[in-house]
Amino acid sequence: MTKRDQLLVFIVTIGVFGIINTEMGVIGILPSIADHFQVSVSKAGLLVSLFALAVAVSGPTMPLLFSGVDRKKMMLLVLGIFVIGNMVSLLTTNFIIALIARVVPAFFHPIYCSLAFTVAADSVSEEEAPKAVAKVFIGVSAGMVIGVPIVSFLDSAVSFEMAMAFFAIVNVLVFFATVVFVPSMPVKERISYGTQLSVLKKLIPWLSIVAVILLNSAVFGVYSYLAEYLKTVTNMSPNATSLFLFIYGGANIIGNIAAGKLLTKNALKTVVIFPFALGVIYTILYLFGQLTFPMAIITLIWGILAGIGANINQYWIMSSAPEAPIFANGLFLTSANLGTMFGAAIGGIFIAKLGTPYVVLVGFISLLLSVVFILLRNYLSCTKNKSSCMLNWNRK
Repeated sequence: MTKRDQLLVFIVTIGVFGIINTEMGVIGILPSIADHFQVSVSKAGLLVSLFALAVAVSGPTMPLLFSGVDRKKMMLLVLGIFVIGNMVSLLTTNFIIALIARVVPAFFHPIYCSLAFTVAADSVSEEEAPKAVAKVFIGVSAGMVIGVPIVSFLDSAVSFEMAMAFFAIVNVLVFFATVVFVPSMPVKERISYGTQLSVLKKLIPWLSIVAVILLNSAVFGVYSYLAEYLKTVTNMSPNATSLFLFIYGGANIIGNIAAGKLLTKNALKTVVIFPFALGVIYTILYLFGQLTFPMAIITLIWGILAGIGANINQYWIMSSAPEAPIFANGLFLTSANLGTMFGAAIGGIFIAKLGTPYVVLVGFISLLLSVVFILLRNYLSCTKNKSSCMLNWNRK
């Protein structure tokens, strides 16, 4: 990879970090958002759930709709929309306006993420493409888990306004870097709809989609309120909360690394065992979440499992529709964000009705239902093709 290619991949990686962090970063400052706008924490959670809903709706369609437009122009358009949305969210004192300022950019979120992977792969030789794409995945992971504690730290150590400004600063820097260093990239051929849409005629992709929605709901339904949990149940200071969010984020990246090896060795065992492993962690969280040291261990293991879960979600949908990888990626993005939306929304209801400790219920319920759909898909796969039955636990 040339230095020019490395710079291009670096720019889109930071761009993905900025886009994903805009979505997930508010998780670490939900209590502060609630105080700033004078709303409940559960209502502040709409900034997470409605953003996820917008991404879920636009996930399969927006990248294809704009697939014929010059990639640089689309990247600049999306980044510009995010900068404006970030600035409005920072300056407004009205919660509804802040909500709108986040939801509108969310519809363009899938465009940039799809373009980032495509641009990274196209910037290098075919042999180097997986390495380039893997670097962009660092931006995805960092945006989801590292950005949260960064924003939480800025909120507690500097100010709420600085935490909110962080989203805009990253996107502004990437916008100007794209203007200066990214060349014009006209699209040479358009993506066909027919073959990709045909996967929705099959049952296995639908079972996979529901399973992924539930798995992501199990993770983010609880994680969305981790800052609130640490504040009200574990009785931690803002600085300690930021530290624990960093622990979760670092552990998540470890989980991403481990997931590749686990899925390669035996994908089925990894997928089936995951809900039970996370269920055990949630049980321990419910029983000992008020104690600081056990909470540190819980957060570490929980973060590792969440990183593994993210990879499982992508694998589960991609493997259900290998003939349409582009559309399958869109379905994955939609399913994951629907899971985030439902999990955050239901978690907010449990907190409002029962109290913060009971947010783990959304995790338990989602995990239980996910197992049903995972096993249904496996059963259908075995019925159709016994020679490649996924229930062969010894198969690698």
